[in-house]
Amino acid sequence: MNIDVAIIGGGPAGLMAAEALMARGHRPHLFDAMPSLGRKFLMAGKSGLNLTHSEEYTTFVTRFGESGSHLRAALDAMPPEAIAQWADGLGVKTFTGTSGRIFPTDFKAAPLLRAWIKHLRDNGLTIHVRHRWTGWDADGALTFETREGAATVMARSTVLALGGASWPQLGSDASWVAPLEARGAAVTPLAASNCGFDVNWTPFVSERFAGAPVKPVVLSFDGESHRGEFVVTAKGVEGSGVYALASRLRETIERDGQATLMLDLAPDRSAERLQGNLSRPRDKASFANFLRKVTGIDGVKAALLRECLPKETFDDMAALAAGIKAVPQVLRRARPIEEAISSAGGVAFTGLDEHYMLRNMAGIFCAGEMLDWDAPTGGYLLSACFATGRAAGIGAATWLEGQP
Repeated sequence: MNIDVAIIGGGPAGLMAAEALMARGHRPHLFDAMPSLGRKFLMAGKSGLNLTHSEEYTTFVTRFGESGSHLRAALDAMPPEAIAQWADGLGVKTFTGTSGRIFPTDFKAAPLLRAWIKHLRDNGLTIHVRHRWTGWDADGALTFETREGAATVMARSTVLALGGASWPQLGSDASWVAPLEARGAAVTPLAASNCGFDVNWTPFVSERFAGAPVKPVVLSFDGESHRGEFVVTAKGVEGSGVYALASRLRETIERDGQATLMLDLAPDRSAERLQGNLSRPRDKASFANFLRKVTGIDGVKAALLRECLPKETFDDMAALAAGIKAVPQVLRRARPIEEAISSAGGVAFTGLDEHYMLRNMAGIFCAGEMLDWDAPTGGYLLSACFATGRAAGIGAATWLEGQP
């Protein structure tokens, strides 16, 4: 098969690349390894599809850390309000939640994905499922494994949007790393991001409190704090509050062997107020009941105090008040990348030009989570996938239009 442009990967970055190419009059072919498109997109939307975030844009662009400077042009061209307008154009209304996150009004991913794929098909996108990309042959043709056997496709230009390495059962298995490295592409090792961490719990916590949410709480690490919540698991901790700090926590563990996350279990009370409350007469109440009555701390929060603070702390109310405001939670290791919501690392920006084309592979563009960027949950992940997919699609169209 000889075609004008191929897109490999049917997630949000690949679909947005298709949209950008088609807006310029091109008719791409999209290939995906799975039986249907957007499987990780659908899974992410099971708990409510968070498309993007409405916070002040100058703050929004800081959420991508060191990679923000590389992403800035793409984000500027498709900021959060443009994403909401795009969804509206597909007939999917959005709203802004109290957290500032932007959702479809029904919270669901499936209606948006169906409308998007129908729109693309109606406008000429050709979709090939069950086509697992394996690299290039000696003539430069794309190679695929299909149910009918090996297949090759000669494309003038290609957009790779193959995802990272999280949730590999949904298609993002990082099998693209070897073919790209074999052709000289620089790839930063992939690592778990927006992930949980292991804690050496005692059986009391792991058996009695697995699945218990901890909220409200302020989580702090390395000078950064986030108010939110997290969940105790049988092996450690996970949840949005942890994910917001995951990159720094992971890096510290890789360097030092562990990281200490600080927890403020009473974010609405000062240490002085807590000390005053704890200094009241206990009379005949058990310490657990006394703690609950005067501080509101019980259940999993009380268990965390017992788990993480020295025993002698409970004999000194000033020390206990301070401890409640700064519970040291020692994290031992990140959970496996297969369990993570997203992955860090990927194709290095130094190997890409400003149009997302690989510098040493003319006509080959990269987009989405397979690029070396990282961001917390909250709409930032999808925002960057949409934005880089669009940028790579425009880049591929511009390159094709400049060819003889």
